[in-house]
Amino acid sequence: MERLVERLEKAVERLETVCQGPGMCGDGSSKGVAQYVQAFDGLLAGPVAEYIKISKEVGGDVQKHAEMVHAGLMSERALLVMASQHQQPTENAFSSLLKPISEHIQVVQNFREKNRGSKLFNHLSAVSESIPALGWVAMAPKPGPYVKEMTDAAMFYTNRILKEYKDVDKKQVDWVKAYLSIWTELQAYIKEFHTTGLTWSKTGPVATEGTKSPSAPPAGAAPPPPGPPPPPAPAPSSSSADDAASRSALFAQINRGEGITSGLRHVSDDMKTHKNPALKNQGGPVRSGPKPFTAPKPACNANPAPKTSPKAPALLELEGKKWRVENQENATNLVISDTELKQVAYVFKCTNSTLQIKGKINSITLDNCKKLGLVFDDVVGIVEIINSRDIKVQVMGKVPTISINKTDGCHVYLSKNSLDCEIVSAKSSEMNVLIPTEGGDFTEFPVPEQFKTVWNGQKLVTTVTEIAG
Repeated sequence: MERLVERLEKAVERLETVCQGPGMCGDGSSKGVAQYVQAFDGLLAGPVAEYIKISKEVGGDVQKHAEMVHAGLMSERALLVMASQHQQPTENAFSSLLKPISEHIQVVQNFREKNRGSKLFNHLSAVSESIPALGWVAMAPKPGPYVKEMTDAAMFYTNRILKEYKDVDKKQVDWVKAYLSIWTELQAYIKEFHTTGLTWSKTGPVATEGTKSPSAPPAGAAPPPPGPPPPPAPAPSSSSADDAASRSALFAQINRGEGITSGLRHVSDDMKTHKNPALKNQGGPVRSGPKPFTAPKPACNANPAPKTSPKAPALLELEGKKWRVENQENATNLVISDTELKQVAYVFKCTNSTLQIKGKINSITLDNCKKLGLVFDDVVGIVEIINSRDIKVQVMGKVPTISINKTDGCHVYLSKNSLDCEIVSAKSSEMNVLIPTEGGDFTEFPVPEQFKTVWNGQKLVTTVTEIAG
């Protein structure tokens, strides 16, 4: 991984020596460059450059991640240059041409996965969740909405960054604005130049797997001499002449009007298969009609599923002030007892397990867990449940806030001391809150999932929808 990052950093340095001004990224002059390539250069020189600049100021993992993102954008620019000079390729060839972009996306996402302990994990997650937007070039006929969908996936993490640094570090807030503006500007760019998919040239050779975009000369250098003229068009063959004659004969017959049917012979009842079933049993090939229409397969998946990797080891350890509980399966007696107020717990990818946290702790996060039971005493901050399924949480003491996001199936058992807890949910289903009774049992209350929104003349008013039945 480190060697791959070094290679990407070197590639970015070479590309940065090429990009020396707005509208001149990769070209010393705008002459001979397609308009939509120039517009993409404007995006690189504007929002992307601002994002790279602020990421360098933040430094650390954010800076490394930004360099990987920049390399992916430059790879996409190379594809745009190729598309502006070549006709649309076959599906197989297009898949090969998209491979560099797919690899850059994978590198960005792998970096997040390998740095889950990073202090800037929310930054890495925001980028990792939205970087598949680079695959818009393969998302015909609606590339713009696809980019918006990927941008929305990053909002959960960018909102957490804004909440954490809003009144503390303005640089972090500017980083969020700069990063999101890349995708906002990209949507506008796609709407103007590639509304229904990547625009290919109407002229030039057809792009193939071995096609490479011309290497861009450094700014100020003389452009390379033009290549040899295209070979002359081949002389029409005898087959093309025969085709022209056949078409002429066809139109001549059509123009005969009603006389065109004079050559047809009458088909009697004994020659019709539906009136003479014996004809169906006779030998000989049966002519079938045309094959039904089937939707074409997508050209390429810009974000291919990662290769199956060895099973990650199970963890339950204290790293600094963070308790890491990861990759636990069928573990029913997990206990964290030696806790402090400043510590946090991060529970990741645990399945069919039970975790008990004793004492008072700052916060707890459950991420990508299934069939997990969590029992804890006191939390002074927040309990977050993200991207999970079939979760049961029991509060023994007190907790101010529980956040449920992108989770299907969540039961929250409150104690008598935590009845004032705020429960915030988004994009989740099958949520229930269980309230203790005097007899020691629990009464179950479902969290609303369906809402009605109306305009009252001044603002939107949203209320819970109750469906009878």
